[in-house]
Amino acid sequence: MPNTRRLRILSRLSDEDALAADRLCDLCRDITAMTGVGIMLMARDAPHGSPFATNAVSALIEDLQITLGEGPCIDAYKLARPIVEPDLAAATGRWVAFAPAVLAAGVRAIFGFPLRVGNDLIGSLDLYRDRPGALSDDQLADALVMADIVGESILLSQALAPPGELASGLESMSKLQDIVQGAAGMVSVQLGVVIDQALIRLRAHAFATDRPLIDVARDVVARRLRFDGTNGEKNPIS
Repeated sequence: MPNTRRLRILSRLSDEDALAADRLCDLCRDITAMTGVGIMLMARDAPHGSPFATNAVSALIEDLQITLGEGPCIDAYKLARPIVEPDLAAATGRWVAFAPAVLAAGVRAIFGFPLRVGNDLIGSLDLYRDRPGALSDDQLADALVMADIVGESILLSQALAPPGELASGLESMSKLQDIVQGAAGMVSVQLGVVIDQALIRLRAHAFATDRPLIDVARDVVARRLRFDGTNGEKNPIS
């Protein structure tokens, strides 16, 4: 029964654990027997950042989704349902930029679960495995319960933050998102395009140069990189 499953999972968390993204990711990895787990928060169909990932490959998965704007977390959020890809190498035409990059990092199966608080979606939980294979019924059920617990924990963390402030993990992500949005605004002016198109150009440049989106955004904001060629460099998106 769902309540029994939830109680079994919650029994493995202390009060402090329940508010810690790293402990929640570790627990999800352990109970679902995955290789790695990550959390991505989203708003208005745009990734806002990842508060935690269990290992370097999980962190790469989240960073690539933020940079490319595609992947299981983004689909899980937009479609409001679990996204399962048990054999990524055999998935033709899915996530054309994301899939080859994570395959090269050793990802063979990947699964995304929406983080839901009531009727609101706030992001996704990402699970990956270094070998292909579908989730068992128990693994799927545990992952769904973990997604609910993670969503509730994020909301509780924010509720316990001082009035008018973001919880510590959310605050750092908000600052990163502000940098990306600021860079998109500057590129929008430089190229005479709307913000959404400017963000696509930023992501394309980050992917083409194999750099995190946030690093490219910082260069734009610091005026070390322009997209109109006026800094004497070749236009990065030409």
